[in-house]
Amino acid sequence: MAKTTKNFILRVDAETMDAIEKWAADEFRSTNGQLQWIITEALRKARRLPKKKRPSAPTDNEEEQS
Repeated sequence: MAKTTKNFILRVDAETMDAIEKWAADEFRSTNGQLQWIITEALRKARRLPKKKRPSAPTDNEEEQS
């Protein structure tokens, strides 16, 4: 299943944007990709990302219905 995305405007001062663009180029990412990576890493480190749903093992009833 494809992830849905939301668009928003972000205002960043020129010095910070220059640093982000250079960092992105150093890691062969787009500026947008770099910002997404930075945000995701910050959320992961802060344990703020939603937990991924693991596929559950089939229950006895589901096995019988197959």
